[in-house]
Amino acid sequence: MTENQSMRRGRPGYDRQGILDVAVTAFNEYGYDATSMGVLAERLGLSKSAIYHHFASKDEILEQALDTALSGLEAVVADAALTADRAADRLDRVLRGAVHVLVEQLPSVTLLLRVRGNTEVERRALARRRDFDKRVTALVAEAQREGSLRSDIDASVVSRLAFGMINSIVEWYRPGGRENADGLADDVIAIALDGLRMPTSNRVEELLG
Repeated sequence: MTENQSMRRGRPGYDRQGILDVAVTAFNEYGYDATSMGVLAERLGLSKSAIYHHFASKDEILEQALDTALSGLEAVVADAALTADRAADRLDRVLRGAVHVLVEQLPSVTLLLRVRGNTEVERRALARRRDFDKRVTALVAEAQREGSLRSDIDASVVSRLAFGMINSIVEWYRPGGRENADGLADDVIAIALDGLRMPTSNRVEELLG
């Protein structure tokens, strides 16, 4: 038995999630198009057929990884709608929740942010991401109408700037650093929302006409 065969037989413990984790790391490192099933098999120490036992194709691996990130973000919006009445409070929860999703699912979110729509899987993911962006923009607009946020900045610009900042975290954040997800979320709110909030006296005057 060769050394390579011994390694393959000695590492049979990858389940679906384990394969997914290694694949996402490889996709982020080499790029999705440049990462073949052969590359994944080598990194896992498995045969291609062992990978195909869990995933029918490389596209299916990508789809599962992107769904992990997107489902997390979509759940944040849904949960915010159930836990706060004021639009500004829901927006606060969405931004904080998005930071937590990014930190907890960093490899999958990083992959999502690098998607360019080259395949049908990527195009479906981009459509879901655009829908998420529209829901956040609508929430900003609602907060502006209720008088919680200043209204002299377009809602779509507010949304893009806020998530531009959140998305940039993938470029420098490293797990185990000085700041955790809660601390990062506080920083995002301080920069993204506190400067947009209407002072209480101004809100009262605006609501009274």
